[in-house]
Amino acid sequence: MTPAIEDVLLEDLLLNGSIAALRQAFVDRHLSVGEAVAFYVARVEALDRSGPRLNAIRALAPDLEEQAQRADAAIAEGLALGPLHGIPVLLKDNIAAVGQVMAAGAAALAGFKPQRDATLVTRLRNAGAIIFGKANMTEFADYVSDVMPSGFSGAGGVVKNPHGFEYGRGLGSSIGPAAAVAAGLVPVAIGSETQNSIQTPACVSSLVGFKPSVGLVSRSGVVPLVTSQDSPGPLARSVADAALVMSVIAGADIRDAASLETSLTPPRAAVARDLRSIRLGVPRRTIADRADIAALLPAFDKMLLRLAAAGVTIIDPCDAPSAEQLLDVRSSVFRTEFKAALNAFLAEHGNPCGMTSLEDIIRWNSAHPEAIPYGQSLLEAAQATSGLDDPQYRSDRLRDIALSRTAGIDAALQFGNADALIVPMSTAAKWTGKAGAPVLALPIGLDETGLPFGVTLFSSCGQDQRLLDVGAALASLIGRRCLPSF
Repeated sequence: MTPAIEDVLLEDLLLNGSIAALRQAFVDRHLSVGEAVAFYVARVEALDRSGPRLNAIRALAPDLEEQAQRADAAIAEGLALGPLHGIPVLLKDNIAAVGQVMAAGAAALAGFKPQRDATLVTRLRNAGAIIFGKANMTEFADYVSDVMPSGFSGAGGVVKNPHGFEYGRGLGSSIGPAAAVAAGLVPVAIGSETQNSIQTPACVSSLVGFKPSVGLVSRSGVVPLVTSQDSPGPLARSVADAALVMSVIAGADIRDAASLETSLTPPRAAVARDLRSIRLGVPRRTIADRADIAALLPAFDKMLLRLAAAGVTIIDPCDAPSAEQLLDVRSSVFRTEFKAALNAFLAEHGNPCGMTSLEDIIRWNSAHPEAIPYGQSLLEAAQATSGLDDPQYRSDRLRDIALSRTAGIDAALQFGNADALIVPMSTAAKWTGKAGAPVLALPIGLDETGLPFGVTLFSSCGQDQRLLDVGAALASLIGRRCLPSF
């Protein structure tokens, strides 16, 4: 093999290869971890810091070179290696890693460096991963202002989608992790979702995204938004990669009570189901009369025909009794839980940057209006809440669960005896967010304007393994990942 051909093959591996293939290349000495890290750092310089200036990366880890040297030394010494050995993993800016900044996108917290890793980061390190750095995110997981675009944060600036369009309002907060993986700056990243913040960025960036059942991955060390709904998960190139990362970061943690739920079982590697054994439901009432997806419905329906022709049973329609009610519901859960959870987080972490409460952050923002050009209406609404004992909050939370889970996802699945439900883009995000249910986003391809779009598969809480297995079987039939052009 000539050096030129070898270089092309290695570049293709680095940009398109699976985690398993990359790890094997390290073990077989076809490529060193140091060389891989240097490749991704150079790509950050070329595409993120200059060129199109994607601004997906807030900061690279200060010890990248040392991490790579230790990983290569372990291979040379023949030590036992973890499943993510040498794999660079990027973290959303709300996930704690010792020695690295963490601000949840907020200028008021821009200088914060946590003293303890998030539990999921400890598990990544134990599996051999290289903690590559921090990705920009929508400030406070898109809970600052009701007019702020998803690409913006006071601490990190504006993130650009590598496919050439803006991350506008309501496109989720894990936009930096999504942009970085889509642009080939890293092979995988960890985001978090409260309602649509993994699934939507994945769909509009041509990626696989997986939001696990709430509690399957510990939130300890992750800046909260809504503790009853928050869930970290991977943005990746394939279902296999997402499942592998999940097998590493999932599991019980005494620091997060939700992770101690006995019905939550950490997933293993995804095993593709026999297509003829899969039953997919289409909740038509959830996607009806949606102007934002009308142009995508012909491609969605064509994709359903492909699945049916391959042997998948399609139950269409497969609706829930609560479909219309849930679309119209307004709840106090977000603003009430955000204030309580953020105040607790700040206290637990020693009042970073002098911020002891949400009230302090609002006051700091008011004194620095350039940091909040879109205002802070949502922060102010959260500050006005009266706590978790508020009867209205408690009533709203019970209603959310009843509509999204009991009379929502669970009812629809039971009606169609389905393994999972499927919708275009993230049109069921309100269902999955309030229910705390698992969601798998898969790319279809590009629409007629050249922009990425995808579908989301979702199921009942605790059915994460089933969802990953179904996704592994369907991914290639649903569509393909499309790389951006630079």
